[in-house]
Amino acid sequence: MFPVYFITDSIFKIESVIEAIAGGARLIQYRDKINTRRVMYENAKRLCEITAQIGATLIINDQIDLALAVGANGVHLGQNDLPIGAARKILGDKAIVGRSTHTLEEAITAELEGADYIGFGPLFKTKTKADAHPPTGIAPITQIKQKVKIPLYAIGGIEINHLPAIFAAGANGVAAISALSCGATCPADIASNVREWIKIGQSKWTV
Repeated sequence: MFPVYFITDSIFKIESVIEAIAGGARLIQYRDKINTRRVMYENAKRLCEITAQIGATLIINDQIDLALAVGANGVHLGQNDLPIGAARKILGDKAIVGRSTHTLEEAITAELEGADYIGFGPLFKTKTKADAHPPTGIAPITQIKQKVKIPLYAIGGIEINHLPAIFAAGANGVAAISALSCGATCPADIASNVREWIKIGQSKWTV
């Protein structure tokens, strides 16, 4: 796994993903809550081609059939999506399956059900999801990592100044959308943002 998990913005731009990859991102999630299924398919297919060329990992948010249709490496599921076992029946045993979690109990359950990794959060207030759960803060990460062995990716309102504390708490990586696409300076230099986040992550990442 990698210390930075790049998630596509709500307004999808293939150029943003290309820039993120140029900055060193090797774990990409295609998340799309706006476009039609046909457009999602075309976007995901193009992303699959790009990531395959450089050996990056492509994860599709929520939609197992879309991940199967384009040959993505795996899928990321929310708490209300299909069970992890069902996803594996569709995608195969080699597929990467992640699960969003918001509590210690959900994290433990995700591991028991066979998740390859968990996303945990939101750590801080976020504008990306209108229905986001209340912020958890950083502290629960340490408790979860004492109970759960699979990789944990922290998510939700994360900025670059949060990274040292997040990695120190035990997170294996951080997932971000807006902070990487539009960081301290806009228009964002996505490649530079990703490069800096990876640098911090690698200096702290001991798991």
